[in-house]
Amino acid sequence: GCNPLAETGRSKLQNQRAVLNQQILRAVRMRAGAENLLRATTNNKVREQVLLELSFVNSDLQILKEELEGLNISVEVYQNAEETFCIPLVPLGLKETKDVDFTVPLKDFILEHYSEDSSDYEDEIADLMDLRQACRTPSRDEAGIEMLISYFLQLGYLENRFFPPTRHIGVLFTWYDSFTGVPVCQQNLLLEKASVLFNTGALYTQIGTRCNRQTQAGLENAVDAFQKAAGILNYLKETFNHTPSYDMSPAMLNVLVKMMLAQAQECVFEQIGLSGIRNEFFTLIKMTQEVAKVGEVYMLVNTAMNQEPVKENIPYSWSKLTQIKSDHYKALAHYFTATILCDHELQPGDDEDQQEKALSQLYVCVPEGLMVLAVLKDKVQRKQLGKAHLRKAIIYHEEALRVCGLCKKLRNIDVLQEVLTAAHKRSLLKYAQQETEDDFLSLIQAPDILPTTEHKIEIIAPQFSKVKVKDFFHKLGPPTVFSAKQRWTAPRTIRLHYEGGELGFSLKGGSPVQIYCLDPVCSAASLGLKEGDYIVSVGGMDCKWLGVNEVLEKLKSVGKQPLELEVISCQDTVASLHSKSATYSMGMQKTYSLICLAMDEDKIDQTKKAPLKLPFLSWGTKNRQKAASTLCLPSAVAGSSQIKKKLSPFTLLNTESSLY
Repeated sequence: GCNPLAETGRSKLQNQRAVLNQQILRAVRMRAGAENLLRATTNNKVREQVLLELSFVNSDLQILKEELEGLNISVEVYQNAEETFCIPLVPLGLKETKDVDFTVPLKDFILEHYSEDSSDYEDEIADLMDLRQACRTPSRDEAGIEMLISYFLQLGYLENRFFPPTRHIGVLFTWYDSFTGVPVCQQNLLLEKASVLFNTGALYTQIGTRCNRQTQAGLENAVDAFQKAAGILNYLKETFNHTPSYDMSPAMLNVLVKMMLAQAQECVFEQIGLSGIRNEFFTLIKMTQEVAKVGEVYMLVNTAMNQEPVKENIPYSWSKLTQIKSDHYKALAHYFTATILCDHELQPGDDEDQQEKALSQLYVCVPEGLMVLAVLKDKVQRKQLGKAHLRKAIIYHEEALRVCGLCKKLRNIDVLQEVLTAAHKRSLLKYAQQETEDDFLSLIQAPDILPTTEHKIEIIAPQFSKVKVKDFFHKLGPPTVFSAKQRWTAPRTIRLHYEGGELGFSLKGGSPVQIYCLDPVCSAASLGLKEGDYIVSVGGMDCKWLGVNEVLEKLKSVGKQPLELEVISCQDTVASLHSKSATYSMGMQKTYSLICLAMDEDKIDQTKKAPLKLPFLSWGTKNRQKAASTLCLPSAVAGSSQIKKKLSPFTLLNTESSLY
């Protein structure tokens, strides 16, 4: 990973994000105490003071939320350092997390579950913690991506070996929401895995925004990065269906995937026009449809951002930027169409049929009474339709500038203002160059342009198999056998003697090998050897990873000398996961995650059938009201003993059915 103390623009933003997260945490704790006091007291004077305090805390939280939004729209830091005249692309910020100490829980588990000396695994545990620490500050390149994926794959090994489904081992993971700053704390490793995946997708977006959009190779890399970011986020949405954080909720991830694909489509358009746009009929037709496609995808992104529940949590400036881009690229589409009509008259040698077909396919629907071939042949009609498109282009440009002026964050992005203003002036100049005497006689309305593209943007699914990692805890044995789901006896030492050249048993299986066809009257059986035992050591040499032939060679190499085997026996397999999962968040009292919410077993009437338990990340709509997330700013009403709750990113409920 990068040096966490390096004073780069990106590290400064992440440090500011971490500070804001702590301030939000402190403010939410204060509000939680005030809410508890408000519910508990009946003294009117105390209630008035508490209500006043709540209003201050809620105002403070709103200010902190706006500051966090400002970090999310600080796009200039992530752009390429070269001077560019392009609308900025939006990256995702990395989720922040707290340090995790694996040492004691893993060493205890190795000693208790695997009956091995935990001090032999200190280096492996240190390597795991170093890798996690490095993943907090990944480099903004393929090496950073590979490191994050390596840690994600290591978590798969870790989950199999150390996280039994029946209990927690005491490792607490804390991750902060990228948009609200609210922390989520759980002892479930799936929160860690989902958050690492989110950061992988976020890092891809930062790589994409860093690419030089003035070169062909840079634009190709940008398109590839945004497609891969969309693939990672889509994989996260499909694999971890119900994560306890708003930035990783299915609705939010769906919007983020759309936004990444839209930015990839934008880069494709820039790539097509990088070498310049020839003022030629069919070239302009193609460019018109391509730029209209960019406007359409941004319109769909903006529509998705304004839907509940995403609308409450998506940065306001992001929503406005997508609206601006949609209007801007629609305006360019109408400008190109106007250029086709105003600058290209039908010449005797031109193919009338091809031009008529191309222009007809340019529109969603040709207006009634408008004959495309007649327009191509009639100079006056061409001018009138061209000016109608210019008027529509100017309207879109003015709307984009108006929305940009209304948003404080976007108003401060100089290059955005410059691009929008230059495009607006170009359309005004083009309109001024046309004859004006027929303006009041023209009743033609510019038809809508049909968005199409020859370069379809698709999601690139993550290919984790390309990253090769070795299990840090390889010495524990094959993970299919030596896992947290299997329970084992402590290793037993069996001292064997050859009896007439025979041991009294056979071997079978892969790694490790098992005792098979044990003679019940042989000396090994009398010493405690059992059918189905696994051999983990022969003569003091570890053989968990050895096959049958290799173990037989070791047995034969001893000769007729007494032989010591270490064997283990499989006990019962661990039962299915308890649906109740303790969640600790923001230092508050013990609560239960909304995802893992279930009735306490002790409270279930034994005469009644217990309700179906829901495993991690699979709760349904019936649970949502009972386990509603606690993210909103409550409004306390004087004289009322109850506070109305509204679903939003900053509520804190202290009931056992709340997440935070």
